[in-house]
Amino acid sequence: MAGTYQTPGVYVEEVPGGPRPITPVGTSTAAFVGEAPNADAHPNQAFAINNWSQFLREFVPADGGQSTPLSHAVNGFFGNGGSYCYVVNVGKGKPVTGGGTRGRQGLQVLEQLDDVSIVVAPGYNDPASWDAVLGHCETLKDRVAILDPPTDVANIDQLTKVMTSKKSGGGADKPDDVGTSGLRPRNSTSGFGTVYFPLITVRDPLAPTKQVDVSPAGHLAGIWARSDSIRGVHKAPANEIVRLALDVSYRVTNQEQARLNPAGVNVVRFFEHEGILNWGARTLDEESSEWRYLNVRRLFIMIEQSIARSTRWIVFEPNDRTLWKSIRRDINAFLTHLWRDGALMGRTPAEAFFCQCDEETNTADVIDLGMVVTVIGIAPVKPAEFIVFRLHQWEGGSAITAEG
Repeated sequence: MAGTYQTPGVYVEEVPGGPRPITPVGTSTAAFVGEAPNADAHPNQAFAINNWSQFLREFVPADGGQSTPLSHAVNGFFGNGGSYCYVVNVGKGKPVTGGGTRGRQGLQVLEQLDDVSIVVAPGYNDPASWDAVLGHCETLKDRVAILDPPTDVANIDQLTKVMTSKKSGGGADKPDDVGTSGLRPRNSTSGFGTVYFPLITVRDPLAPTKQVDVSPAGHLAGIWARSDSIRGVHKAPANEIVRLALDVSYRVTNQEQARLNPAGVNVVRFFEHEGILNWGARTLDEESSEWRYLNVRRLFIMIEQSIARSTRWIVFEPNDRTLWKSIRRDINAFLTHLWRDGALMGRTPAEAFFCQCDEETNTADVIDLGMVVTVIGIAPVKPAEFIVFRLHQWEGGSAITAEG
């Protein structure tokens, strides 16, 4: 600024300095895509809803109408602790995978929203719809799907095999071929999808004297939001009471869940003394995948989105050691805060994470390309899914050692 002052006096200048805090993004906003009781209400719009009463005003006819999978899911979301969501009404009979007469597809509406972290398509449990919802989440990489489970399961082993679409054009003499007897959604590489089984029994919110079996997906979205607000996104949203659930349509046994868990099918179970609990936190990825745990997938999404949104100031800054130091400072402060909250493993921050942004990651070639590269390593907390108590007899009595 030298040479710009013309009049003698005192000048005060604001000079930016100090850390730029990285703020964690929200993780509990859900989006529901489906058919509303009033098929003409806000068609193909991402309409923000804060509570069940607002949904009744906006998406239910004045005469009450009939419940749909969408209305059951939204009611379950708010009943289980959810506080904010978007509702996309695709209209009567409009598939999630098609545009229909109203133009834009339901899922395409959500592509413009960067605060959605949970996606549910109530009432759609066919391979094409599952693939569309998973593809949406896998493309955007900032949200996770909760898929509706199949409704007619004759054998638990069907849920360990992937369902395929029927072939068309079979004709009367040549029936359609289902391909396999599987009823499970396809895998989602990197774990951007989940599914819960079985259906749950609830009271119809639009006809309280009636009980119906519905998908638990909306209720689970509310549990995710509830767990995030109480414990944090790093906590697996499992071993939680499913509010509003009166029963389950099928009571899964320990032996049956032992086959479903490795396949990434989470179970809603009835326990005699505890009630109805969601008893799983797996994604639809391979059992050996590093993304098989739901809380790990969602924690990484939160960290990635938080850093990306809070470091936009970096764009067009001089790419030098001063910038690299600022990046390390801000990211280290953010990750240290997460470690203190129990989201990361390690006795010290050095054991929990590392952040490298220096001459090694930013060589001359990288700088010439207009890039600044930061390498981050994180040790997430994984759920204690299997608790083992080993009892040994000894002369003084018995000793118990616990292992997780």
